[in-house]
Amino acid sequence: MPELSRSLKPRHLEMISIGGIIGAGLFVGSSASIAAVGPAIVLSYIITGTLVLLVMRMLGEMSLGMPHVRSFTEFARAGLGPWAGFIAGWLYWYFWIIVVPAEAIAGANILHTWFAQVPTGVLGCGLMALMTGVNLMSARSYGEFEFWFASIKVAAIIVFIALTAAFAFGLTSRHGATFHNLVAYGGFAPFGAVSVLAGAVTVFFSLTGAEIVTIAAAESASGSRAIARLSTSIIVRILMFYVGSVFFIVAVVPWKHIEIGQSPFTLALERMHFAWAGLAMDAIILTAVLSCLNSAFYVCSRVLFVLAERGDAPLGLIKLNARHVPVRSVLLCSAAGVVGILAAIQAPQGVFAFLVDASGALMVFVYGMIALAHLRMRRARERAGEPAPPVTLWLFPWSSYLAIGAMGAILIAMQFTPGLGEDLHVSLISVVVVTLAYLALRTRRGARAGRAESGINDPPIRSAGGDAEG
Repeated sequence: MPELSRSLKPRHLEMISIGGIIGAGLFVGSSASIAAVGPAIVLSYIITGTLVLLVMRMLGEMSLGMPHVRSFTEFARAGLGPWAGFIAGWLYWYFWIIVVPAEAIAGANILHTWFAQVPTGVLGCGLMALMTGVNLMSARSYGEFEFWFASIKVAAIIVFIALTAAFAFGLTSRHGATFHNLVAYGGFAPFGAVSVLAGAVTVFFSLTGAEIVTIAAAESASGSRAIARLSTSIIVRILMFYVGSVFFIVAVVPWKHIEIGQSPFTLALERMHFAWAGLAMDAIILTAVLSCLNSAFYVCSRVLFVLAERGDAPLGLIKLNARHVPVRSVLLCSAAGVVGILAAIQAPQGVFAFLVDASGALMVFVYGMIALAHLRMRRARERAGEPAPPVTLWLFPWSSYLAIGAMGAILIAMQFTPGLGEDLHVSLISVVVVTLAYLALRTRRGARAGRAESGINDPPIRSAGGDAEG
């Protein structure tokens, strides 16, 4: 069976996990969340971050109990059955394959402000070519790229928090402390407590990505140990970055002055009279976009590889090159990304908008399947009297019920949140399509097995593990 490389080091895994979360969703997308909730958006980040922390803790526990599992969606297969592995894997792939052209377009738009004579589509395809080359070289090259780009993002956020904290406490402000901005414009929660929960819905999608470490760990000698070690510490650090930066933004800038689509980071720096804010933030946002694009590219190719191993995708996708890279999976993701870029440029309100809407709630479904799988496997282990791994979910089973209930509440809140109800409906269509695809595949396998039992011999179709089906 083809084996991926083991060239990623612990420092790569740490930055890969951070890099998958900190992107344009924080530096630009947070403007929409702040405008919709006000200063209380900080509570939305804390609520959602706690939920993601619980899911990551589940992954840490399961990875130690099943070190052979090489993708976090495969925990759904282990706990719930083959149908769950198929559905979770393809939904997860679909989510990230939409992120690929979306991030490429975001990066192209930034570059277009510097190179106005070059069409946005050309710049976007150029970024795709760059990321294709990086991911074709080796897992190590991807890890190094992500390590340095994620390091730049982390350093930028730490510097930003330090500058805004000094201003908010009145150390660098000419008019003293600015914390009055937290309550001066309609109160801390100007739209009420319900808006905090609704804000958690939009924030949830910004915080997805920490689970990438479970996929990258398959190409690291540390493996499950790295997942267990990072499952808690990474989310705690990311919460500090998100909550800290957003808290000081609404402390420095009146939340009513923040416009949707404009980077609140840039606005805060300009309010503190840093003339270089616009250019510096453009460069940092471009770095963040390229980092997320790189991670999305990597995830899509590795998820396809794992699905192919299980026979849930064409078996040709497991073919590796001399550097142990699933080259066909990488190229397929590249082609899908280019198609997405062209669709977005030619018809931004048409096909691509539909595809983006269709991915809106998918991560809630996938995380929910992981939580259910963990609950079932934990119960089975306890009934068997097996010893607990070194890392376990706190306050089990109540924390599991809390996580599952919270994800159900997010889906309900989407239904009643303006602008998100349609996303939920289109996402449900995606779930139905993938479910029907699994049923069709199972029916085909059943028919093949029936013909074999009747003595009708078809040419054997070999699975990724080398066993013949049918």
